[in-house]
Amino acid sequence: MLWRRAVNCLRGRRALGFLLLFAVGGLVLFHKPLSEIIQQGGAGMKLESTPQQPTKDRRGRTDKSRQTATPDPREQDIGSLHVSSTADSSSPERWKKLSDIKETRRQLIKEMCAKYKSSISKKITRDRVRDLFVEDKYKVLYCQVPKAGCSNWKRTLILLAGKAANGQNITHNDAHFGSYLRTLNTFNQEEIMHRLKTYTKVLFVREPFERVVSAYRDKFNHPDAYYHSAFGKPIISKYRKNASSEALKTGDGVTFKEFAKYLLDDQRPVGIDIHWDRVSDFCNPCLIDYDFIGKFENMEEESNFVLRMAGAPTNIKLPTFKDRNPTDKRTSFDITEEYFSQISLAERQRFYDFYYIDFLMFNYSKPFNDLF
Repeated sequence: MLWRRAVNCLRGRRALGFLLLFAVGGLVLFHKPLSEIIQQGGAGMKLESTPQQPTKDRRGRTDKSRQTATPDPREQDIGSLHVSSTADSSSPERWKKLSDIKETRRQLIKEMCAKYKSSISKKITRDRVRDLFVEDKYKVLYCQVPKAGCSNWKRTLILLAGKAANGQNITHNDAHFGSYLRTLNTFNQEEIMHRLKTYTKVLFVREPFERVVSAYRDKFNHPDAYYHSAFGKPIISKYRKNASSEALKTGDGVTFKEFAKYLLDDQRPVGIDIHWDRVSDFCNPCLIDYDFIGKFENMEEESNFVLRMAGAPTNIKLPTFKDRNPTDKRTSFDITEEYFSQISLAERQRFYDFYYIDFLMFNYSKPFNDLF
């Protein structure tokens, strides 16, 4: 009898111990909100096993302790990049470093496309190559990304083609609206495919939040008859209460909060524009196998690297001047943070959700710590 009681006593203690262990485990598990646990994967794919993105402190520096899943340690993080006028990309060490970064970025694109875009059509149509500009002499294809050095890259293509002697003399309007360059969609299908297979294909990207703030500042903080009419008027009409007749007539004075409401609206009163569209949507990196994906944050060095890679003469380099609103400061992280402070946390989260694939695909950290 005594031994049976002892066994039962031990069993009771084990059961009690198990219950206590289970209870403690539950407290640890649910110390975080359940929604946060579910949503760790990221925007639009909350239940996927998505790599957690590295985060920054409020000054834009990467928090290394939180960088739990980076595509490759050789990739430069946004916080360590800077535009350098003295960097020598032709030195063997830098050439090797940039070559490694080039392959790391290409591999990341392939991984993200396989994970999130595997079902897209792989058919090359004219519509899907309309933003690729062609330079036939040195065989370069460049996908334009507004607010990521687009104007100066078009100037560079014009210089490569021998249609100008000095990039400084090519005006903004000539670079964008002159007859110097052709887009790939103006060729027939055979010519399109030949160039895609044999030319050096180049894409330059920028941190998505900085890019969208740069676009907003350019198009709505300064006189711009087209954007104020085509976008400003419908935005003010839909999102501003008691708008004045003058504002409705001119479209001037769109606030960043009004712009955010427009961009995040499923029923936008006017379509989306390339200046704030997702790069992954219009440059089609899951369809076009880019040879080089560059970063605006290291634009000068990486541009000169890709020009040498394409066999361009050493005297041809990317112009670095700012011709649009030249007295304005370039859009930095601090300026971006200032604009995003004007909208709610929920709106900031929806912004991040909207550009989520661009953040992942081009290896940019979460811009603010209060995002998931």
